[in-house]
Amino acid sequence: MMFIKNILFLISILTIIACSQPKPPDALAVLKNGQWIDLTYDFDENTIYWPTNTPFTHDTVAFGITDKGFFYASGSYAADEHGGTHLDAPIHFSAGKNTVEKIPFSQLTSEGILVDVSENALKNNDYLVTTEDLQLWEKSHGNIPDQSTILIYTGYGQFWNERGKYLGTAMTGPEAIPELHFPGLHPDAAKWLVAERNIKGIGLDTPSIDYGQSDDFLAHQILSEKEILIFENVANLEKIPAKNFYIVALPMKIKGGSGAPLRIAAFIP
Repeated sequence: MMFIKNILFLISILTIIACSQPKPPDALAVLKNGQWIDLTYDFDENTIYWPTNTPFTHDTVAFGITDKGFFYASGSYAADEHGGTHLDAPIHFSAGKNTVEKIPFSQLTSEGILVDVSENALKNNDYLVTTEDLQLWEKSHGNIPDQSTILIYTGYGQFWNERGKYLGTAMTGPEAIPELHFPGLHPDAAKWLVAERNIKGIGLDTPSIDYGQSDDFLAHQILSEKEILIFENVANLEKIPAKNFYIVALPMKIKGGSGAPLRIAAFIP
């Protein structure tokens, strides 16, 4: 009899403890109450592409009432892999690494952080984001989270509709390349990230992770070798907090692609 009483007492205690524990958050409720920020520019005839790339085109195939009496619209488009808001797959700068369709879906979603270097970058369009910039973020917010995506805010998104300011030149073709001036990631900072931190991807609001005057694209090489995804021409970074948001970055699934147009968004709970 005493044994049964002890068992009942233990059950009651465990029940009280279980009921007193905080309930895990309801994922659907979190999604319903949070905010999505679109980090993708529209693709149209004004979309910025590398000066030697073919611009985006979108032509109307059909638009209007058919002979059957219903409305119908269809179009055709053409684009290089690398332009507008887009993803660089690891194979872009590292032989044998993943092409677009081979990137694990799990790598396209992650916790995100925002590193704001705009104060320095807007004073110098050849600014290189340093290891010290990343460590300064960590002093305020803790270490860069494991398996996260870093977004770098240079402030250059405000020039998206002014090609000359965004790229450093309004010229196109091979003669434009020496005239490119925009911020990027210092190769030493890329080396530090792959050696000391464990991230899934990194993106920024300029045309390239390497700054405009780079001719060896070392940051690309370092990151691609370690299968770290690169997101370029990311929009609306001024709307993102320093931390506590989630990234979803979905590229067009181009088989064998070295890159692809990207629809990227941040979810802020």
